[in-house]
Order: sequence, then structure tokens, then C-alpha cells
Amino acid sequence: MGEPREDPWYGDGLRFSCTQCGACCTGQTGYVWVTVPEAAGIATKIGLTLDAFGARYLRRIGTRYSLIEDTESGACVFLHEKLCTIHEARPGQCRSFPFWSANMQSADAWKAAALECEGIDDEAELISAREIDRRRLGADTEG
Repeated sequence: MGEPREDPWYGDGLRFSCTQCGACCTGQTGYVWVTVPEAAGIATKIGLTLDAFGARYLRRIGTRYSLIEDTESGACVFLHEKLCTIHEARPGQCRSFPFWSANMQSADAWKAAALECEGIDDEAELISAREIDRRRLGADTEG
């Protein structure tokens, strides 16, 4: 018989509603990891071939690919007037925000994330632990 499964610290869910402020798409430089299927989806969305999309919008980091950033602001190149222009085709890393591993380590880590993300708020929608885990599955590629 297996050990009882311990509920995560966020077992009662967390409150988050995206306000489309764009803060998660700006700030520190870093990596927005994309898989080849995600890149193909974005390419289709913006009317480019995969090769043309890759040449214009991707950089290779080791064996992985990351979206490039705006060279002046450091923001995602697909952020325009605080809105994502590829929202329907955005990468899994973007879809899973703010439920990234670093933010989900503890209640204190979640509180720290709230300082940067206005969508983490006591009045926001309650997201169940099950939904949080679903969003994180397969998309936990931040960093």
C-alpha cells in the first residue's frame, strides 16, 4: 500500500486573474522557451513559414529555442501596447504563468510573485489546485 499523497501548499487553490497588464512579458531579460510545434503554431498565426519565423524570431540556446526580445525594452517582441499579439498561439511557458516552479515553491514565493503580478490578488478568481497542476503540466519550462 502506498503512502498517502500530501496535498500541495496550494491545495485550497490560489487567486489569479490575468489583467493583461503586460508585466509578465517585460522586465528582466531571460528566455521564453518554445518547442518546434509551438514555433510552428506561432508562425502560422503570423503568416510565416517555420523557417522564416525561426530566422526572424528565435535564438538557439544549446539544444533549445527561445523567442528573441525587443532590443530596446527587453520586452517580448510580440507584446504590443501591453497586449500579446500571439495570445492564442503563445508558448506553454506563457500559458502557465504565474504558476511557474519558482512561484509555486511556497506560500512566501507566491506572495513574492504577487509583488510583480497584479493579477495575483485576494479578489481574483479562485483557481483550483487541480487546474493549477493542469496548467503547469508540460509547460513548466521557464527559466
